[in-house]
Amino acid sequence: MEFTNSFVSEAISREFPDSVISSTEPYGMLTLEVKKEDVKKIIHHMKDSSLGFNYLTDICGIHHPEMPKKELGVIYHLHNLVQNLRVRIKTYMPLENAEVETLTDLYVGANWMERETFEFYGVKFKGHPDLRVILNEADIGYHPLLKQYPLEDGTRLDKDDVMFGR
Repeated sequence: MEFTNSFVSEAISREFPDSVISSTEPYGMLTLEVKKEDVKKIIHHMKDSSLGFNYLTDICGIHHPEMPKKELGVIYHLHNLVQNLRVRIKTYMPLENAEVETLTDLYVGANWMERETFEFYGVKFKGHPDLRVILNEADIGYHPLLKQYPLEDGTRLDKDDVMFGR
């Protein structure tokens, strides 16, 4: 048996036929978009089955304000160290209902990554043991990586646009 992207994609689609929304391979990495309510079941299967994705490389957030009802996303990068195969799992949700299940019971390393995603994007992780702000001030009151804030401060008077070629 050759352990390839198509083999993993077919195995996941066979086990969870109604959960996979799309499957692509940008830059050769298998990327599965899955339903939010099924993401933990799928990742749990990928870890504990013969697929062997036992290393969680990263969890991060993404904000697409131009995509109604799918503004926020959580992206998981998993790695099968034996086969040296990486997979990206994406799930999207509306901004007002930004919540997914925690993976801290599957991967201890998910703890910090989920806290970081919560802090910067506002995604809540149900069941997380200590979901709080860790890198900014505790009372920051907003999520700095959401694309809801201007890139430049329009009130600054010390900045002359002519100096910047504008």
